[in-house]
Amino acid sequence: MITRIDKNAVRQRRHERVRKLISGTPERPRLSVYKSLKNIYVQFIDDVNGVTLASASTLEKSVKGEVAGKTKTQAAKIVGKIAGERAKEKGISSVVFDRGGYNYTGRVQAIADGAREAGLEF
Repeated sequence: MITRIDKNAVRQRRHERVRKLISGTPERPRLSVYKSLKNIYVQFIDDVNGVTLASASTLEKSVKGEVAGKTKTQAAKIVGKIAGERAKEKGISSVVFDRGGYNYTGRVQAIADGAREAGLEF
């Protein structure tokens, strides 16, 4: 009998492999991406202190109005830009990009592009 591959489990294993190599510091936090089927979430994480410094997602009321009627990729770019602006307000200028085990294409790439437009360096 052929069993179906659990793509999320494969992604989580890939994410664990990558997380062994990257870590966020207070000076250069980790920009973590998570995407569900409908929404996308971004966090700036200081792994040394175990603290989330800033975040953004498509579920927030302020963001929902902006992303209404847009494609998921366009919404991801808007969320990346908003997250980048929030990070700049907190004094964050450089980050380590954690793509969460996802391929760097589509929505994940759009988040990175939006954050770069807001002035963040990767």
